[in-house]
Amino acid sequence: MSDTSSTSDIYADRRIRCGSSELEIRGYYFPWGSKHVPYSNIKALTRVDMGTFRGKGRIWGTANPGYWANFDPRRSSKSVGFIVDLGKSVKPFITPDDPDAVERVIRERAGLGPADSGGSAPVI
Repeated sequence: MSDTSSTSDIYADRRIRCGSSELEIRGYYFPWGSKHVPYSNIKALTRVDMGTFRGKGRIWGTANPGYWANFDPRRSSKSVGFIVDLGKSVKPFITPDDPDAVERVIRERAGLGPADSGGSAPVI
């Protein structure tokens, strides 16, 4: 965990925090605003492999109105992202520093089943 975590954090890096009751997506509302998502609001979590036009090239925002990527200037160096389905028309797209840890926490806290095969990220 990073130094920005608190004692109630299960996982934290500069952009993603998994607390005991919610997922915090930092820089969602560029770059200062965080989106707070209670785990009970998460309907599905899809792990995806990123490519240049499928997430890696997007620092913040989207080219696809169905997804929204939080501010992450290091996204281009990452290869895995997640689509967080909240049952709404826009799905957050996140790229944690430790994807395995974040996936484990979200699936456990949100009561989601095992991971699906995922696939390639959409154009973001």
